[in-house]
Amino acid sequence: MALTRDSVLAALKKVSDPLSGSDIVSAGITRGLNVEGGAVRFVLEIDPAKADTYEPVRAAAEAAVTALDGVSEVSAVLTAHSAKAPPDLKAQRKTEPQGPERVPGVNHIIAIASGKGGVGKSTVSANLACALAAEGRRVGLLDADVYGPSQPRMLGVSGRPASPDGKTILPMRNHGVTMMSIGLMTNDDQAVVWRGPMLMGALQQMLMQVQWGALDVLLVDLPPGTGDVSMTLAQKTVVDGAIIVSTPQDVALLDARKGIDMFNQLKVPVLGMIENMSTHICSQCGHEEHVFGHGGVKAECKKMGVPLMAEIPLHIDIRTASDGGAPIVVSKPDAPQAQAFRDVARALVAQGVA
Repeated sequence: MALTRDSVLAALKKVSDPLSGSDIVSAGITRGLNVEGGAVRFVLEIDPAKADTYEPVRAAAEAAVTALDGVSEVSAVLTAHSAKAPPDLKAQRKTEPQGPERVPGVNHIIAIASGKGGVGKSTVSANLACALAAEGRRVGLLDADVYGPSQPRMLGVSGRPASPDGKTILPMRNHGVTMMSIGLMTNDDQAVVWRGPMLMGALQQMLMQVQWGALDVLLVDLPPGTGDVSMTLAQKTVVDGAIIVSTPQDVALLDARKGIDMFNQLKVPVLGMIENMSTHICSQCGHEEHVFGHGGVKAECKKMGVPLMAEIPLHIDIRTASDGGAPIVVSKPDAPQAQAFRDVARALVAQGVA
């Protein structure tokens, strides 16, 4: 006969409670019973002052269970009386934090990050998403930059996502990209005033409760820096790689190094760096000027052993296209600036991460 919870309770009912005169199960002192395979664990909740009185009772209960067929291990302990029953060990194991998991239906996740704000990370994310879609990939874009969500404007998406059952969220779609952003849930001028736990909860919801469908790759536009959202993404979700966006400016590179170090610590591969606002060419005279310096990201990549994926110029067409809701990859696909993003997309496909 297989060992069951009922058979264990029947054995314990043969052990008397010296104070109440009934058995230890009916007396209500047997708590936290857990039967798993041949292992049995339970607690006898007692007044700590009566420990000497109940030690023989504990031994008798342990012996009664040990005598059952199929029992390989018994753990019976005495504890102080509590109004709250001890946690069920089996249930506790179920709720222990698990390792990183895959988002259902999503083959790859790539984080787009920056050490500091203002380097054009979101512009790069939007254009790269559209470039991957142009390469025939099924692409999603999660705007996880909670304090400054800009993807709805850049991808020309408005309205609020629907939730047919109150649990799952239907994302928005434009330019071949499936997109979700906290910016779709708030008004344009409404600040998101959240602490870390709320940020982490929102990220988990947007990853696991959004109906992403079947995607080849999901790009995650992270907030700048090395805070809670980036850490939660890497710890809770399998991330196939990260791309660091920086300008050539020394101050930006200082923070970019910290971003690379964060992903190294979190065991997320750094796929490479993109130098944004690399150079500016005057539309009137053709003069090239390095507003933020030049070559800083390339030198940093060589120093840290990561690839330089692209050098994106500082160009008005990139800015106006993003502000207009159609990234330059969509609005001017043949422009040299658009081709830089297409080259990065092709490289990611070739690497098998998109």
